[in-house]
This record gives sequence, C-alpha cells and structure tokens, in this order.
Amino acid sequence: MSGAASEGSLPVDLNQLYRRITWRLIPFLIVCYMFAVIDRLNIAMAKLQMLPALGFSEAVYGLGAGFFFIGYLLFDIPSNLILHRVGARWWIGRIMISWGVVSVGFAFVTTPFWFYVLRFLLGVAEAGFFAGLVLYATYWFPAPKRGGIYALILLAVPLAGMLGNPLAGWIMTSFHNAGGFDGWQRLFIIEGLPSIVLGFISLVFLTNGISEASWLTPAEKAALQAELDAEEAAKPPSRTIDFVISPLVWLMCAICFAISSAMYALGFWTPSLIQAAGVTSPVQIGLYSAIPSAVAILPLLFAGWSADRTGERRWHVAVPLILAGLALAISTTHDGLATAIICLTLATAGAYVALSQFWNLPAAVLSGYGAAGGIALINSIGNLAGFFSPSIIGYLKTATGSITAGLLGITAIIILGGLLTLAVPRRLVDTPRNAESRLAGGTTRTRHELAS
Repeated sequence: MSGAASEGSLPVDLNQLYRRITWRLIPFLIVCYMFAVIDRLNIAMAKLQMLPALGFSEAVYGLGAGFFFIGYLLFDIPSNLILHRVGARWWIGRIMISWGVVSVGFAFVTTPFWFYVLRFLLGVAEAGFFAGLVLYATYWFPAPKRGGIYALILLAVPLAGMLGNPLAGWIMTSFHNAGGFDGWQRLFIIEGLPSIVLGFISLVFLTNGISEASWLTPAEKAALQAELDAEEAAKPPSRTIDFVISPLVWLMCAICFAISSAMYALGFWTPSLIQAAGVTSPVQIGLYSAIPSAVAILPLLFAGWSADRTGERRWHVAVPLILAGLALAISTTHDGLATAIICLTLATAGAYVALSQFWNLPAAVLSGYGAAGGIALINSIGNLAGFFSPSIIGYLKTATGSITAGLLGITAIIILGGLLTLAVPRRLVDTPRNAESRLAGGTTRTRHELAS
C-alpha cells in the first residue's frame, strides 16, 4: 500500500509507516493498560491479608469492589469527551497519575468508609482510559488496520493475568511486616507507583494525533491523514447526542455487556473451578489459573490478523463469544483437572478474541464526538457486568447450593451476546479486502441505520 506524497517527494509506503507507528505507540499502551488491569484487580489478592488485618467482612469487601464500577459508569463518558477535546497525551497522563495515587492510597485504609471512598475514586480516576485507547487508535489507524491494533492492545489483559497474581503473591510474602507495613499495604504501594511514573512519561511520550507528530515527515502526515479523511467522509454527519439515542449503539452495549460478563465470570471463578477439580494448594491454583491467559495470546493475535486480512468483523466476535459460553458451560458439568483447564482455556481465548474484535464495530460507525461518547457509553454499560455478573452467580449459587446454576446463567447471557452480534448490519462494519482501492476511490457505505 502506498500513499500520496507532496510534489517532488518520494511516495510513502503506508504499510511500512503503519508498522513504525505501531512499534512506537502500541508497546507503551500495552504496558499502561496492563497496570490498569493489575491496579483494578489487585484487591482480590490483597483481601487475603487485608480483611483479617482490618476486620472487614466479605460483605464489606464485596460492596467496596462494586463501588469501583459505579464511579467508572458515572464518569466514563465525560472523561472520553474531554479526551477528544483536550487531547490524548494530557488526558491519558492525567488518568494514569490519578489512578496510581488512589491505588497507593489503599495502603492507608483503616475503615470500611474509606475503603468504599477509594474504590469509588479509583473508578472515577480510571474512567475513560480503555475507551480512550480505543478512540486513540482511530486517530492513527484506518478501519482495515484496527483489528490487529485492538488485538495488540488487549494483550495487556492476558499479560496482567499471567503476571498480576504471582507478582502480588511475591510482594505480599516478601515484604510482609517490612518497614512497618503489612504485605497487602506494600502491594498497593509497589503496584501503584508504576502507574504514576507511566502517567508522567505519557505526558512527554504520547502525541495527540498525526498533525502533532514531530517524528513524521510532512509527506507521511499527509498520506496518513488522507486515509483517515477518506474514511470519515464515508460517515454521515451526526450530532454529539446521536450516540445516546441510536438503537445500534444500544445493541452494541448489550453485546459488550455479554462479552464483559464472560471476562468477569472467568476472572472471578476460574480459581474456584480449578479448586473444585481437586487442586488444593494456593500456589498450584495460581499457576493453573495462569494457563488460560498464556494460551489465549496466540488466538488473540491470529484473530486480529484474520479480521484485517478478510475485512470481516461480525463473525470474528460472534463465533469466539459463543464458543466461550459453551466451553464455560461444559466446565461446570465435567470433573477432572484436565477437562477444567481445557474448557477454561477455550473460554478465556474466546472471550479475549471477542473483546478485541468487538471494538471494530463501534469504531466503524461512529465519528468525532459521537465516537468519543458512544465508545465510552458502550464501555460503561459493558463494565456493569463487573457489578452484576458476580451478583447473578452469587444469587443463583445461594438459591441452588451450586455454582453450576450461576455459571450457566452467565453462559446464557454470553451466547445471547454472540447471537446479537449478527444483528449488526454487515455493510456497516465490514471493510473490503482492498482497502486502498476503497479509500482512493472514495467509495461510501450507507449508515442511515445509525440514527434509525
């Protein structure tokens, strides 16, 4: 693929240019998002020492964990709209610094009230971060490139799953009662500080967009911007508020909720299912729990390559999501460690692939402030699964006396989400294989359904 250049200059090789942009931006964003996941979920490990030390009940812990999602839901849309207005460099840096400070603050919690306050503030601080990464990718990469980019960014999730719990266990064991702090306090301090440092680095390292990239030549900027401008020209103008009243956006909210239900169900219950398979050692449970995340990396990358190569988007979400639901269901009905690991690995891989490729759908039909607000709304509704998914499983477990009923209930939501994906009009989200011809020829696609 080549792009236009100014008169007298050499043509721009866009494929090579996109590779350079990817290597410059994406590894840093992966590391940032990995620490976001670690700082969000390290409370699950910290509770092992924190609850006995402070005398907190499981009810206090559960309520506090849920307060995160309330803060996240309330501020995700405003945060992403601000990012679109002031620029990703300043706002992503602000988000990381503020959530790092709040995360460190957990080390000094002494009462349930302040535990609730800090969990809420952590949600407020982190709100807009992942939605901002999805939006930021649209500032640099056209639709035919985003499948692979979103897959790369989502590598942060399995990496956090592989590193987070083992790192937390090592910190809590090695630094317990060191310098007057318990291990759980050291955990919050040690894992919160990198986010603050990365936030300050982002203020210098990140670039708001193509026009501000000093490391690109004028010809390269022009070629990149021409690709994005041609893509935006194919989208009808819309008001900022249109994303709130769009049936298509709310359909995507439901799909995202189903995907997030899979993610949180696996995150919260994988150790329990491994324990139910006969593993009793916490160390072994932690190691076995890391296997699904590690194996999921390859299908995650392959799906991104396949989606961009074929230009197909919906089936790259629907099939892995339905398979994730079926694998999770099978994991509850068969005994044995090998079966549990295989099923959990398939479910985890399916959920990761579905999540990474899902974000191609809203990015294909939303633009400008509509993209900023719509992506944030979809992400906010999706993250409500983090509040409701454990509640649904817990309620059904209490009512039936078995975890099986709860997980099967979540399985139904997951499979329904896969089927709903196929209701998204294909012509709105699929990209032709020869994307260069589409952009050069100015071919447009009808998107009147967005407001219908």
